[in-house]
Amino acid sequence: MITRLICMTLFGLLLLGEGAAFAESGNSVSVTMRPNLAKTNLFLAAGDYRRALETCQRAIDEMPSAGGYIRLTYVYQAIDAYLEHLSQEEQWMAVEHLYLNLAYRDTEDLVDPPGGLARMAKEMIQASVRQQSDVSAAMANRLDKAESDRLWVEQAQWRAANPKGWWQGLPPAWVR
Repeated sequence: MITRLICMTLFGLLLLGEGAAFAESGNSVSVTMRPNLAKTNLFLAAGDYRRALETCQRAIDEMPSAGGYIRLTYVYQAIDAYLEHLSQEEQWMAVEHLYLNLAYRDTEDLVDPPGGLARMAKEMIQASVRQQSDVSAAMANRLDKAESDRLWVEQAQWRAANPKGWWQGLPPAWVR
């Protein structure tokens, strides 16, 4: 029920956020980002980490910024935390589902599906997202260290307030 409410709220934010814009510190250009943030948040809530990553990557392609790289880093770290949670709960079928979510891209994958054992998939995915997280965090710092630091404080507060499920959405301050 709560997940359904969250999804409905996020969908409403997505619809309402179509015209919202903000400028990142250090940038003089105002960029329409709220729809991307709302979509990313919705994808995280649904557990669709591939699309969450793709949405963040598209936002960076359209307008590179420290905030964009921080959000991408956050999604990589959310995948890592979700995998860790699943392994601690020994939910290996869910690990396989995450692997398939990240691996499947097109309809061709339906006839030539990627394979892998859940525990191996967990290790492979975690190693990759940790590396990519480090890379995107470094890029954010190079673009705007002050903005990166500010966004890290916000996400650290969000993680501390939601230790058992922070990876299911973005910090509310990022979506407002």
